[in-house]
Amino acid sequence: MSTPRSAYSPQLLQLLCFCLVGVVNTGTFYGFYLALHPWLPYFTAYTAAFAASMVGSFFLNTYLTYRTRPTWRKFLLFPLTNLTNYMIAGISFYTLVEWAQMNDKAAPLVAAATATPFTYVLSRRILLRPDPVGGHTNGSKP
Repeated sequence: MSTPRSAYSPQLLQLLCFCLVGVVNTGTFYGFYLALHPWLPYFTAYTAAFAASMVGSFFLNTYLTYRTRPTWRKFLLFPLTNLTNYMIAGISFYTLVEWAQMNDKAAPLVAAATATPFTYVLSRRILLRPDPVGGHTNGSKP
């Protein structure tokens, strides 16, 4: 017997959606990374793929995870979540490749998982932050 949707906390549903969006975004990132890897050094390919997937991540998380209205302010603040993700995952990625001798095609996936909890907390704070004009976090009108 399935549990009604209302039985789950909103934060749990957001976290699950965030993880699903993360899987899609990671797939997009990884596709870019594999496409660029033959032409660029591995860390340059990683950085370019990361930047390319950032915009999609913003819109998927805005519309699907947090069901809020995208604004320029949120769009400009959103890279902070990606910077956090980049730093944590980048350090993990470098460590996995250079110190643990992990394959440089598999390491980005493991590194991405290490950054997920930090990125979720920060993205939630940014994307659910009330608009300075009107104080709304979603697209509803006063």
